[in-house]
Amino acid sequence: QMSSIYVHQKRDSNFHSNVVALHGGLIRNELTVKLLESGAICDVSGINLTDRKQHVDSHTRIDHLAPHCTSNQLYKGIYDDDATGAFTGRIMVHPGAQKTQAYQSNKNMLLTSRAKVNTRPQLEIYADDVKCSHGATTGQLDSNAMFYLRARGIDKNEARMLMMYAFANEIVSKIKIQPLATRIEGLINRRLRG
Repeated sequence: QMSSIYVHQKRDSNFHSNVVALHGGLIRNELTVKLLESGAICDVSGINLTDRKQHVDSHTRIDHLAPHCTSNQLYKGIYDDDATGAFTGRIMVHPGAQKTQAYQSNKNMLLTSRAKVNTRPQLEIYADDVKCSHGATTGQLDSNAMFYLRARGIDKNEARMLMMYAFANEIVSKIKIQPLATRIEGLINRRLRG
């Protein structure tokens, strides 16, 4: 499955995107946003829950071409079994795009030693009055948090599910259409429970 979204933003426009990938074999999602005029705001996020031998590939490119624009990116992945994934996110702050605020984060959770993810956050800045950051983390379930939950009588599988749900919920909470958020929350809950 391949999807591509292209966005051109004009003055004081707002664009919000939430990508949820629960299963699908081989998935590639591309998002390209151009902030063309002052005051544009772009908020994009995604979550993928991948298992077996599935692969999810997320590519984003956000071009800040005008001053006083803001972009926020948050992409997360949970990888189980032999699943693989890739995140390539690129922010370009072009000359003249002063007062830009651009933030990018990619966070991944590997549930087995066979699961793998490649992450490449990229930030190129050609203006001198900006606030920008980017980063990536990859890790496993927190053993201290698991111990805390288990010490309060929560069995291992439920504790594991709660931690994964909390990890994914940051993305689900960004969905502003309540019936859709409820539906996605239910799908993620069923997906995490297998």
